[in-house]
Amino acid sequence: MKGELTKEQALGRAASLCSGSEYCSTQIREKLSSWGISDDDADSIIERLTSEHFIDDSRFCRAYAHDKFCYNHWGKVKIGQMLRHMRLDPNEIAEGLAEIPDEAYQESLQEALRQKDRTLRDTDTYQRKAKLVRHLLSRGFEMSLVLDAVDDFLGL
Repeated sequence: MKGELTKEQALGRAASLCSGSEYCSTQIREKLSSWGISDDDADSIIERLTSEHFIDDSRFCRAYAHDKFCYNHWGKVKIGQMLRHMRLDPNEIAEGLAEIPDEAYQESLQEALRQKDRTLRDTDTYQRKAKLVRHLLSRGFEMSLVLDAVDDFLGL
């Protein structure tokens, strides 16, 4: 059939993708499926790419957590949800999240809080607190950290 890739072509394409940037096994499996590769062939391709260190889900979790924290300023909850959505191992996810420095994490939370506060026009403390909490939760920060930070910020 025209346009179908052979197993060797798919392996080469997937290896090329993985050498250009970090991918997890789930993302490569989806690519292989979209290229018309059977599940059995996809399993063997992923196994080979993993054995040759093109794919490393643990390395992917660490890189993903680092990038989403540093560049998107996401909290650990949101990063963890996205990694779980990719069906990655919970232990590898936990390792990736543990690599985020606590001090930098707290500073990111405080900066997101200050930025959002500047945009609010509410004078009512209750409404202001609710909007700040909702915003920080949507950014993926943990509820306990958010409540403590907002209370301290508002002097409650």
